[in-house]
Amino acid sequence: MDLKVIDAQGKPASTLAASDALFARDYNEALIHQVVTAYRANGRQGTRKQKGRADINKSHKKPWAQKGTGRARAGQANSPLWRGGGKIFPSSPDENFSQKLNRKMYRAGIASILSQLVREERLSVIDGLALDTPKTKAFAQKIRGLGIDGTLLVVTDKLEENLLLASRNLPDVLVLETREIDPVSLVHFGHVLVTRGAVAQFEEALA
Repeated sequence: MDLKVIDAQGKPASTLAASDALFARDYNEALIHQVVTAYRANGRQGTRKQKGRADINKSHKKPWAQKGTGRARAGQANSPLWRGGGKIFPSSPDENFSQKLNRKMYRAGIASILSQLVREERLSVIDGLALDTPKTKAFAQKIRGLGIDGTLLVVTDKLEENLLLASRNLPDVLVLETREIDPVSLVHFGHVLVTRGAVAQFEEALA
C-alpha cells in the first residue's frame, strides 16, 4: 500500500510504502461500532445517584385506612408510585459501565478506521510538522497552506512544545501523539494528518 506524502503546500510530493494490514483492510462497520462504543463506555464514570425507597425521608405511617375511604390502597408515602417517592431501581455511584474488548479486536478496529480514511481520502501523510514559535496564527496559516478545511486531527510521532502550545486555541484542531490516539477521535475529525514517523509507529504497534 502506497500512501501519498504531501508537501507544505498540500500537493503530492512522494509516496510512502505502508502495511496493507493497517491501511488496506476491509471496512468492518460492526467491529468499528463495537470498538467505539466500548471505548466511550470505558471512559464513563458511574457518578449518578438516585434515591431508592429507603432513602426517602418520609413517615412510615399508613396514610389512611385500608378500607372505607374510597381511595386506592396505600401503605407508605415513600412508595415509588407516589410523587416524591423513591425510585424502583435507583442508579448507584458504584455502577460499572466498562466493556471488555480484546486487544486483537481493538487493533483490527483501529486498522479498519485508518483504511477507511485512506479510501475516503481523509488521511494525509506529511514528512514533519514543526513550528519555530508557539504562535496560533502561524499554525493556522500552515494548516491553510496545506489546503485542509474543516476539523483536523494531527497525529505526530513526537509532540513538540511549540506545536502543542500553538494548537491549543484552535477549536477544530487536535494534536496527539501516536500512543494517545483513540477510535473516537479518528472517527470524529473530518481530516487526519499523520507524520511519516507516526506511520512507522502505527505499523510497529498495530500491524
